[in-house]
Amino acid sequence: MSEATKNIKEPVRKTKVESFDISRSDETLHLATDLAKFIKDNKLSTTVQGKEFVNVEGWQYAGSRLGIVPIVDHVINVSTDTEIKYQAKVTLFDMRSGHTVGAGFAICSNKEQGKKFYQEFAIMSMAQTRAIGKAYRNILAWIIRAAGYEPTPAEEMDYGGNTTVAEAKPAAAAPVAPMKAVPAEPLAPAAEASVAYASAPQKEEIIRLLNHPVITRQEKTKMLLNINRLDEERATGAIAKLKKAIEDRENGQAATAA
Repeated sequence: MSEATKNIKEPVRKTKVESFDISRSDETLHLATDLAKFIKDNKLSTTVQGKEFVNVEGWQYAGSRLGIVPIVDHVINVSTDTEIKYQAKVTLFDMRSGHTVGAGFAICSNKEQGKKFYQEFAIMSMAQTRAIGKAYRNILAWIIRAAGYEPTPAEEMDYGGNTTVAEAKPAAAAPVAPMKAVPAEPLAPAAEASVAYASAPQKEEIIRLLNHPVITRQEKTKMLLNINRLDEERATGAIAKLKKAIEDRENGQAATAA
């Protein structure tokens, strides 16, 4: 009987994850302390001329603790006959208020130092990465500074020709078609550039559905980490799956209550 009682009581324990409110300076200062530890433990900074710059993953962590996620609005091909160049725009979406709270623009070109042999998809991807960092910088720079780091995303330092962690991987690959950087089956640059990524309305719908009480924190985190990689077809599928999961779980709860 004692073992049965023990088994009933153990599942009650839950881990509480603290979140912060950007409008309250006392809370964001606590976030700065947490952020400094997270960046150091996970090696998410790059040293440039003796100064520490936070990689985009660190900025995303700070944003996620405030309930602010990046949405890639568009990536525009502004290339010429002699240059591969992309411009990206990212907006920041506050999951608590349901409003846009910031934005950032960025470009990337194979004319930059260290990017001469980059494939087209890598140039496009870096433009998005820089725009994400820029968007967060516009509203969270002081928090990063309070954490003890420079208030400029490490990826922006590429403009000055400095080598960052983000650049090191592509640069280490062979000059011709470095396949290690391709997440799926290799595509020609033109084919990669033609991918129709999920639209802003699709991403906002996914975020809205993720905020439903029956969706677990783990499911929400996993989806948000990959939301900017979804193409239109996969985004449509994700929306359909989320709606079905919500409906099934609501019906299950209703049946249990009855």
